[in-house]
Amino acid sequence: MPGASCGSFRVGETTVIVQGREAVALLPAAGQSRRLAPLPCSKELFPIGFDTIAGKKEPRPKVVSHYLLERLREAGIRKGYIVIRHGKWDIPHYWGDGSILGMDLAYIVVADSSGPPDTVDRANSFVNDKIVAFGFPDILFRPNDVFIRLLARLDECEADVVLALFPAHVCQAMDMVDIDAALRVRAIHLKPRATRLRYAWLCAVWTPVFTEFLHQFLRRVKQGGKAEVVGKRRIDAQGDIPVGLVLKEAVKAKLKVEGVTFPSGRYIDIGTPQAVSKAHRFVSHSRPSYPIY
Repeated sequence: MPGASCGSFRVGETTVIVQGREAVALLPAAGQSRRLAPLPCSKELFPIGFDTIAGKKEPRPKVVSHYLLERLREAGIRKGYIVIRHGKWDIPHYWGDGSILGMDLAYIVVADSSGPPDTVDRANSFVNDKIVAFGFPDILFRPNDVFIRLLARLDECEADVVLALFPAHVCQAMDMVDIDAALRVRAIHLKPRATRLRYAWLCAVWTPVFTEFLHQFLRRVKQGGKAEVVGKRRIDAQGDIPVGLVLKEAVKAKLKVEGVTFPSGRYIDIGTPQAVSKAHRFVSHSRPSYPIY
């Protein structure tokens, strides 16, 4: 989309500018994929579907993280940081410098992590003055223009965070988002047992305001405030701190969090063997309307 614009949102040949700042991709890939174990590779490199590759006659396997990186690249983002756990060397070996995608990729290596917020916070010194485009590399979704619309919304409304909101399949497995008529987020409910809310968030873009909020939130946790900020309920099966909790606290702290709804959007998280089998049909061009539950 060279030359596209929305307000000051500009997509050029080398970068995308939002609110006067460069936008970069940030992907957490430090998990241990316990629900899919044992695996012969990192979950982010699990093959899902096929794609054509320059110089090859036949389609070749396409790894799951390729879909997210494609969506980011299509939004004009050329630079990305992938945070990996020590030992997941197959990820940088596969993606290298990102040239296969037309991107510049760098890797940040961590020994351990208390969850995705802790993982992405390790990139703080690299992204604390940037617009961050965040997504989970093991979640497939459509339509393809999600990040284009998120970045445009972030720019035009000058929000701190903009969330991509999709109709939730099962509310008990998602962070449900309460929005008003102007798409401002009023509250976030983490995996509620029951709700009348329709939308869950899947990915996001944010400004340095939220990057700093996340950083200070985790500092409180590491200084012994985990019970205070997490509460008594075990939200994640592994006990990790979820990104949704930080977003929930940001809304309570009056950060400007908004959403873009995708009423006909579809998604699937390949975190379980059952989901992997459905994911192959999800990406199949022959069945573009295959329902995912």
